[in-house]
Amino acid sequence: APGSYLASIDLKKAILNEANLSEACLDNANLKQANLCYANLANAKLSSSNLIDTNLSFSNLSNANLSSANLSNANLVCADLSNANMSGVNLSGATLSGAKLIETYLVGANLKDAKVSVAELSNAYLKDAIMPDGSKHN
Repeated sequence: APGSYLASIDLKKAILNEANLSEACLDNANLKQANLCYANLANAKLSSSNLIDTNLSFSNLSNANLSSANLSNANLVCADLSNANMSGVNLSGATLSGAKLIETYLVGANLKDAKVSVAELSNAYLKDAIMPDGSKHN
């Protein structure tokens, strides 16, 4: 439910398609391999959460705080990450094709082997981020 306090909850492999978790606190949550297609996570707090292999395709993560979250191999196809705080996030191997990354804060993020185009990253803040090819962004 919107605004719920769910910090440190274990939702591994949960099916939460189209869930409305806007403004929810999910800091340190385990959402590994969960299915959150079309979920509304706008303004949600997901810092340090485990989102490995999570399906977040077409989800709304605008203005969400995902700092230090692990999103390795996550599916973020067509997800809205506008204005999200993704500092220090692990996106290695993640699929971000078609994702909205407008003013997304990716400082110190690991994007190694992520499937994302340079154009999609052009409006994001990338200082010290590890780029898909392994190079470090200045």
